Amino acid sequence: MAFGNSAPATLLKSPREIDIMARGGAILHATLMQAKAHVRAGISTLELDQVVESFIRSHAGAEPAFKGLYGFPGSACISINEEIVHGIPSRKRLLNEGDIVTVDVGVKLEGMYTDAAITIPVGQIDVETQRLLDVTQRSLEAGIAAATPDNHVGDIGAAVQTVVEAAGFGVVRELVGHAVGFSPHEELQIPNYGKPKRGKKLSVGLTIAIEPMVNVGTAKTRTLSDKWTVVTADGKRSAHFEHTVAITENGPRILTLPG
Repeated sequence: MAFGNSAPATLLKSPREIDIMARGGAILHATLMQAKAHVRAGISTLELDQVVESFIRSHAGAEPAFKGLYGFPGSACISINEEIVHGIPSRKRLLNEGDIVTVDVGVKLEGMYTDAAITIPVGQIDVETQRLLDVTQRSLEAGIAAATPDNHVGDIGAAVQTVVEAAGFGVVRELVGHAVGFSPHEELQIPNYGKPKRGKKLSVGLTIAIEPMVNVGTAKTRTLSDKWTVVTADGKRSAHFEHTVAITENGPRILTLPG
């Protein structure tokens, strides 16, 4: 879940706490794979949300972190095409062939939180949309590679921004990644743009959600009347990929991968 305002204080995590997050992150990865397997033309975003919630709760002690968070009604943020983030699941929103749908999910396990997102094609998509997905994934990989103890927050943003803008796409600035762990959003923002060696130094034990949000056209956004759904200002498509990552002495550890 992307974030734009300050939240509870960031705290470094112990190796044990990071291991708990990795176990929750493995559940989260599997949840996203379940959602991907169910994506098809004709399914509603509410049905996808139900798949997500049921799968998470099928694991002992695991809970959907977004359910009721700040009043959000779903277990997943499900956003279609020009919707960047925070789409509200609805039985009236049906996926169509050629759409792209972003599923953004959080998991709480033993008091620790993880956060991840993927953008999924619905059947066959056009060449430009596939390039959007590919570039967004590459920008996430670049951001993660920069998440080392000798770097700063600005190094992550600069890495993401370089990949996105080299492809001619727009990187969203109003919404950012964030620290995560003891709560879904902790007080450290991880922008998807920036300058190397600027911002907070990345300390061992810090756990962050890196989440590029990339638009085909303008980087500008607007929020719909539901007060949740953020869309591209020009109506062009957007993609969003996210991992929760721990800063370790040996480099970045992706916590939202299979166990």
